[in-house]
Amino acid sequence: MVWDTIRRLIAYRGIDRLGALTLAVEVCDWRRFASAHAHMAFCGLVPTETSSGASVRRGGITKTGNVHVRTQLIESAWAYRYPPKLTRAIAARQVDADPDTVARAWQAQLRLTRPFRALARTKPSTVVVAAVARELAGFVWAEMTA
Repeated sequence: MVWDTIRRLIAYRGIDRLGALTLAVEVCDWRRFASAHAHMAFCGLVPTETSSGASVRRGGITKTGNVHVRTQLIESAWAYRYPPKLTRAIAARQVDADPDTVARAWQAQLRLTRPFRALARTKPSTVVVAAVARELAGFVWAEMTA
């Protein structure tokens, strides 16, 4: 069971075997989250909100979730700062993976490399990485519940 989870997660860019093991052990049952947003909240990657009446103010990420999962996702998100590419290391990790998993991993690469190029012009790199990690959490949740 755990090896199947690791095999699926290492197909994604930035997630190696140790990172996949960390995610698999810390989350355990991926289906306990009803949506990707619930998983993002578990990771502490959702923005804080201060609302009063009609005004809504959003701040930085909450950091109230699982610190190990959040740290792993943020570390993995740094790999998406480069253009999409199927490197030898990624191809080697994808050898035993299901073709659907490989296709979802490529879609994640295409989708997650765009914010780095767009947001990096106006935002600090740490803010961009947190945004990419949040989306990566959604992709990982979708992979594990597919």
